[in-house]
Amino acid sequence: MGDHAVPPKGNVLGSLVPARYILAVLGSIGMAIIYGLKVNLSVAMVAMLNHSALAHGGAAPVHEMTEMHSTEEVCSQSGNSTEAVEDGPFAWSEPLQGTILSCYFWGYFVSQIPGARIAESLSAKWVMFFSVFINVICTLLTPVAAELHYGAMIAMRIGEGIGGGVTFPAMHVMLASWAPPNERSVMSAIVYAGTALGTVISMLMAGVLAGSLGWESVFYVMGGLSCIWLVLWVLLVQDSPSKQALISAEERTFITSSLGGEGGSGHGGAKPAIPWKKVFTSAPFYAILIAHVCNNWGWYMLLIELPFYMKQVLQFNIKENAVVTAIPFLTMWFFSMALSKTLDALRARKKINTTIARKTATLIASVVPMCCLLALCYIGCNRGAAVALMTLGITSIGGMFCGFLSNHIDIAPNYAGTLMAITNTAATLPGITVPIFVGQITHGNQTIGAWRVIFFVTIGLYIIEIFGYTFLGSGEEQPWNKGDKTNNGAVENGEAEATPLNTKETKPSYTNQEE
Repeated sequence: MGDHAVPPKGNVLGSLVPARYILAVLGSIGMAIIYGLKVNLSVAMVAMLNHSALAHGGAAPVHEMTEMHSTEEVCSQSGNSTEAVEDGPFAWSEPLQGTILSCYFWGYFVSQIPGARIAESLSAKWVMFFSVFINVICTLLTPVAAELHYGAMIAMRIGEGIGGGVTFPAMHVMLASWAPPNERSVMSAIVYAGTALGTVISMLMAGVLAGSLGWESVFYVMGGLSCIWLVLWVLLVQDSPSKQALISAEERTFITSSLGGEGGSGHGGAKPAIPWKKVFTSAPFYAILIAHVCNNWGWYMLLIELPFYMKQVLQFNIKENAVVTAIPFLTMWFFSMALSKTLDALRARKKINTTIARKTATLIASVVPMCCLLALCYIGCNRGAAVALMTLGITSIGGMFCGFLSNHIDIAPNYAGTLMAITNTAATLPGITVPIFVGQITHGNQTIGAWRVIFFVTIGLYIIEIFGYTFLGSGEEQPWNKGDKTNNGAVENGEAEATPLNTKETKPSYTNQEE
C-alpha cells in the first residue's frame, strides 16, 4: 500500500530512498540554508558591535524603568551574572541595527510573485537554485561589505531577501509536480520543517563560530558549506518525474498517474492563464490568506519577540535565553513530522479527507499557541511555566506546514507557486509590523502589563484565523485550477495536455490515490 508498492529502484541511492524523497530532503536542506543564512546575522551582530562605544549613548538602567512603573508586576533577576561581550569593530546605532536586520524583508516582499511566475512558466528547480546561490554569494561577501560601509551591508541583506522570497513559491511548484496527493502532507512537512531546523542549527553554529574563530567565520564557514547543496541540487533534482533520469519507471508512473497528468510537470507546455477574478473571489483562497497572515503574526511574535519577553520581564540571563530559544525549534521539527505522517496515514485509509486534515493541522497551529499566550498573561513570574508554554506554543505552530501552507497545492496545483507568493507576500507584513508594534508598546514600559496588551492582540488575530479558516477552508481542487477554459468543471478538448496536474486522465490502480 502507498509507496511500499512502488520500488524506488533506479535512483542514485539504489533501493534506499525514492527519488521524490531525495527531492524532499534536499528541499528541506535548501530551506534550512535560506533560514540559517537569514538569522546568522542576528547572532553574529553581537560580536560585530562595539558595545563600549554604544554604551555611551546613555540607556536607562532597567531598575530605573521598573521604578517608573512600580504599580506593574516586575520579576526579580534570574542568575547572578551576565557574560561579558567582547567589542567588535562597528558602532552601529540601534536604529541602524534594526534597519540592517529588517531590510531583508524589503527584498523578500518584492520578489515572490515574479519568482512564482518564473517557477511555474520556466523552471522551479533553477529558481530555487538561484535563491540559495544569491544567499551564498551575499553571505560570503558580508564581511567585506561590513568593512566597506553599512550601505553595502544593507545591499547584501536585500539581496538575501530577494533570494529568500522565491523559496516558498518555487518549492510549492516542485511539490505540485512531485508529491502524490496522499503524501503531500509528509513531503510538505519535510521540506518546510527545514526552516525550523535551519534556524536552530544556525543560531547554535553562529554562536560557536563567532566565539571561537571571530565574527567573519560565521559568514565564510556557513556560506562555504552551503555550496555543497548547490552541486547536489543541480545533479540530483529535476523539475518533474518525467525529466528525472535517476528514477525507476515504476516510481515515475506512480507519481504521474496519481497526479492525473502526463508527468506532473508544469514546464514545457503552454500554461493556462491565471483566472485572477476567480482566484480573488474564491473562499478557499481567502481562507488560506487569512490563516497565513494571522498565523505569521503569531509566528513572529513567538519567534522574534518572546525571547525579549523572557529577557525584559522574566529577567533570564543571556545563556539561559539562548537555551530556551533553541529547544522549541527542535521539538517543532519532530512534531511537524509526526503530525504530517499521522494525517497522511489517516487520509490513505480514507478515515479523513484532505479538508479535515488541513483544518485539523491549522487548528493545532492556532488554538494551542493562542492558549499558551493567554496563560502567559496570568502566570506572573513563574519562569518554569513560561518556558514550558513557549516550548508548547512554538512546537504546535509546526502544524502549519501540513495545514494551510500545503493547502495551495490542494485547491489549485497549476498555480500553487503564484498562490503561495500572494499569501506569503501579505504574510510578510507581520514580520515588518510586529517588531515596530512591540517596540511602541514596551518603550520605557517593559512590564507584564505591557506584554499582556501585545499577547491579547495576537490572541485576537488567532481567533480570526480559527473562524476564517474553519468556515472557508477546503482541501478540494477548485474548478478554476484549469484556467478560464472550463466546461462544467472539465477541461476542454486539447487543454488537458496544457495543464500539469489535470485530472482528466484515467485514474491509476494504485492504492495511494486521492479521492
